[in-house]
Amino acid sequence: MNVIFQVDGGLGKSIMATAVLKAIKKQYSKANIIVVSSYPDVFIGNPNVNKVLTHETMSGIYEKYIMGKDAKVFVTDPYTTSSYITEEKHLIQLWCEMYGLNYDGEKPELFISKAEKQYFESFYKLDKPIMVIQPHGGAINQPLKYGWTRDIPQPIMQDIINHYAKDYAILHVKREDQIIYENTFQALDSFRSIAVLLSMSKKRLLIDSSVMHIATALNLPSVVTWVGTNPKVFGFDIHTNIMANEPTKKPDLNHPHYSKYLLFQDISSIPYNDLYEVFDIQKIVDAIDQQ
Repeated sequence: MNVIFQVDGGLGKSIMATAVLKAIKKQYSKANIIVVSSYPDVFIGNPNVNKVLTHETMSGIYEKYIMGKDAKVFVTDPYTTSSYITEEKHLIQLWCEMYGLNYDGEKPELFISKAEKQYFESFYKLDKPIMVIQPHGGAINQPLKYGWTRDIPQPIMQDIINHYAKDYAILHVKREDQIIYENTFQALDSFRSIAVLLSMSKKRLLIDSSVMHIATALNLPSVVTWVGTNPKVFGFDIHTNIMANEPTKKPDLNHPHYSKYLLFQDISSIPYNDLYEVFDIQKIVDAIDQQ
């Protein structure tokens, strides 16, 4: 049997998909499993997949894997389900259930080889313990430098950086076009390099974005902040999940979308009078200190 599993969306979603892939393998242990993803590197070394295609290299997939063959095709996107829109279940659980898979608490996983670790570790040899931050998310083509629905506000982040700068080498995982914070080093490398960096770090402050999912896959407890997205849907219990304070202004919800907020919204729509109102800095610092 051929099982085709297509994953649409960003890097974080492909990492989460490795948990669904594990459930597929459990249920179809003898199947030839083909994954379609824009991030094929996520699946390097993964024993649960036989072939990885990108959306650009899937020409002929029907003829090779479906036509005249015993096949199952999992392509429905979980973001279209009622359980996702109403935030009833974790994304991985509803993703599995949508495909008729048994869900047994599967978690994301990445497989980083010893050679990769040896190679990338040489780039991160510093004279202080490492603290990794990812205060802003979004892919390379994301136009907003600050999306208030999930990012950590700049002044709050700089205060936290200044608090730890004396004792830690703070590495900021970022896009090239995002803000450069004082007292930090920029981490602009591939996500597999970032995975090694995370494994070397002593402290981690992240948002609901790809680095959080990498940390989850490597079983590295982190402090994760949440504004407009929900840890019940995207988060994991190994992390210390810190919710934003309640808005100090009435949010504008008169929009044509099924979700309360969009993943990226311009600062003009932020329901706070002051950026310092979004998070309790001391709560974040206390959580980081306990790592």
